[in-house]
Amino acid sequence: MRRRFATLFAAVTLSLPLALLPAASASAAPADKPQVLSSWTQTSASSYNAWKAARGNQGAWAAYGFDWSTDYCSTSPDNPFGFPFQMSCARHDFGYRNYKAAGTFSANKARLDNALYADLKRVCAAYSGASRTSCDATAWTYYHAVDIFGVAPAKAGAGRAPQPS
Repeated sequence: MRRRFATLFAAVTLSLPLALLPAASASAAPADKPQVLSSWTQTSASSYNAWKAARGNQGAWAAYGFDWSTDYCSTSPDNPFGFPFQMSCARHDFGYRNYKAAGTFSANKARLDNALYADLKRVCAAYSGASRTSCDATAWTYYHAVDIFGVAPAKAGAGRAPQPS
């Protein structure tokens, strides 16, 4: 009886039109999207460099559906006192936007903010003396602002610290 039922079930299943069977979504992101996102949002220089290379070749990553949009340092200067913070802010935006879209922002916010600070300190490492001291202080201010005020952006420019007066 079981064999007869299994044979009948298989025959019915095979005769179903293909349209009734679940199809793989053509727009589904690759299964390793969370791992790729994580690898590009760590505190290390190698993580930053990998993200920067991918940003320069976004088409190669189109299947992943990443949000590459950025407003850089929002309402704060992108290059305060001449220190080039713009790309560090862009990577921070990338992390915020993509973890929000993944629904895992809260679990990753501290690391994203720490990665911003690490990126900014690497920018400052190119300076010496009073310039280095000024850059480090500015980097700490940017980090501290996003640590306290940074939230998942609901719209462009949201969730980032206002420009100090």
